[in-house]
Amino acid sequence: MEKPLIAVTLGDPAGIGPEIVAQSIADKDIFDIARCIVIGDRKIMEQAIKIVKADLTIHVVEAPDEGDYSYGVLNMIDLDNIDMDKFEYGKVSAMCGQAAFDYIKKSIELTMQGEADAVATTPINKESLHAAAVDFIGHTEIFGALTGTDDPLTMFETNGLRVFFLTRHKSLRAMLDDIKKDRIIDYVQRCTDALRRLGVTEGTMAVAGLNPHSGEHGLFGWEEVNEIAPAVEVLKAEGFNVDGPVPADSVFHQAALGKYNSVLSLYHDQGHIATKTLDFDKTISITNGMPILRTSVDHGTAFDIAGKGIAGAVSMKEAIRLAAKYAPFFKQ
Repeated sequence: MEKPLIAVTLGDPAGIGPEIVAQSIADKDIFDIARCIVIGDRKIMEQAIKIVKADLTIHVVEAPDEGDYSYGVLNMIDLDNIDMDKFEYGKVSAMCGQAAFDYIKKSIELTMQGEADAVATTPINKESLHAAAVDFIGHTEIFGALTGTDDPLTMFETNGLRVFFLTRHKSLRAMLDDIKKDRIIDYVQRCTDALRRLGVTEGTMAVAGLNPHSGEHGLFGWEEVNEIAPAVEVLKAEGFNVDGPVPADSVFHQAALGKYNSVLSLYHDQGHIATKTLDFDKTISITNGMPILRTSVDHGTAFDIAGKGIAGAVSMKEAIRLAAKYAPFFKQ
């Protein structure tokens, strides 16, 4: 069977994205499971290859089907959008912000057209996007807008533990306003559909509790009693395999051991802390609920070490691995 073709974006050129892409493409284990087409700037990629001392030859193509997918070849669509006279590692730059957006947009176009099977992204910098007047706060919002998806689902996966997020970039106070029965019902339904599309059809999803000990029947808060438990009861009546609210101090451990196929985390840090403590480097973000599949590292641009050749590529390799793992299900 032909290996999945993964579109890999270079991210913010001033960050570590180019270096971890070079390391990943040079890895024989990655070559064995995926064909990769890199979208970026050739000049930046040439520099990154020298920095990490990778044994790679760049092959520039206009389309993925023109690629030479032999080991040691880095196939690339060169958007040629970086002026090296103005380029500097580790600096916020409108030029680099615009370039990063251009790479993402091209990767989405290719995958939506069926020329690539999935996208694996490297870090972008929000300040650089803002400097370029790109009106999106991050990857998820860009992918949502450019794929026509109103509310993409974020799922983290690490070592088999899968975590969805009811809320993401909100303050704790604002998050509490979203802990509502109808929202939880909608998310569990959509998360279940997303899992099925990834080929996960067995097992039970757990809904995490919000308050200590899931509120102790109102002793420590009423969200579980008034919103979360009623939502779970409705879902069970509709035939969904769901359990909860399960106290957050134990639910992630139980899911990591295999009791649950996934967890619906109620807010950003609740799920982030659990997955990143389990395995920081292999915590990968998977954007679900869209026409295409996107995976991503879950770390930043690391401007402080960019260009120094010391960035680790474990997360990038894992992002490509999961893209290759799940991409075949998006063809069905």
